[in-house]
Amino acid sequence: MKKLSPFLPLFKQFIKDTETGKRLKKNGERIQPQSIQNYYYVMQNLVQFSTEAGFELRICDASKLNSRELLSEKNYWKKFYQKFTGFLYKKGCYDNYVGNNIKTIRVFFNYLKNDKDFATGDFQRMFYVRKEEIDIFVLSPDQLKFLIHNKEFEQSLIPSLRRIKDVFVFGCTTGLRFSDIFLLTNKNIEHNNGDWYLKLKSQKTKVFSYIKLPGYAVEIYKKHKPDNSKTPIFGTISLFNFNKSLKQIGEHAGFTTIVEVSREKQGKTKKITKTAKSQNRFCDKMSSHMMRRTAITTLLILGMPEHLVRKISGHSTASSSFNRYVHYAQAYMDTEIEKVYVKMEQY
Repeated sequence: MKKLSPFLPLFKQFIKDTETGKRLKKNGERIQPQSIQNYYYVMQNLVQFSTEAGFELRICDASKLNSRELLSEKNYWKKFYQKFTGFLYKKGCYDNYVGNNIKTIRVFFNYLKNDKDFATGDFQRMFYVRKEEIDIFVLSPDQLKFLIHNKEFEQSLIPSLRRIKDVFVFGCTTGLRFSDIFLLTNKNIEHNNGDWYLKLKSQKTKVFSYIKLPGYAVEIYKKHKPDNSKTPIFGTISLFNFNKSLKQIGEHAGFTTIVEVSREKQGKTKKITKTAKSQNRFCDKMSSHMMRRTAITTLLILGMPEHLVRKISGHSTASSSFNRYVHYAQAYMDTEIEKVYVKMEQY
């Protein structure tokens, strides 16, 4: 006879053990807060799914199941996967979000098996984790230079937006993540033989970086430099308000070109059209992610060798995500050189 246990209490314990450090990464490090927050989002989706679909969520001890019961359990989880992913797609979610939910559930199954000695039966192996290639939006070198050097534009911004603009420019130059840039203090800036350097260890990847700063980045640092070594250089702000401010800055800068956006559902590409709630202007796509993406692509576009850009950005030689930046930069260079060829062909 099947021995069933409620799914959600076990999932809550999974989150609790992660928060308290009882469950760690394979290298012994604690799980990042953002990952834990994602676990909560998955739990919310599971609760909503179970309620609205009338689907009972439970875990079965598969250690003593006979062949007929194993087949029945396999069919249960196959049905769960189809219905839960269908529920998320119906909500308007795309492949990356759905895939991340499924990935978390697979991690939960492994937790039950490895940390709790719960014989789950490995049915999670049937769960396919979908991924999609998201369009990369970055500032062009000309747009970045405008934000760096146009003093008239800078003076037209209110003080709070000027600060965000400075942070954004600093991020687009150094390639720092949002989580790292707002942790910077005076200790992270070093003046050595007339040159200024940024030194830090990434909160996410633990990779150490030592980056020479250009004059305009040094001026940004000096403008916001706190009086002590403990206060963050750029203060604090929520990610939501940071991204909201960036969109306002982009609109004010005239970065309003309409861009084509596409996403994938179940592997099928769907073009995203403009609606009352969703704009397809370039400025509406500006976010904290654009800082790191802009820094990497700008270095590549302006001719820095790939291996050096990888070192600065903390990407390994096998990183597939870095190759996307290389392809984007190549496409940009192809477009620019095509403009030159057109002029050459005119007589």
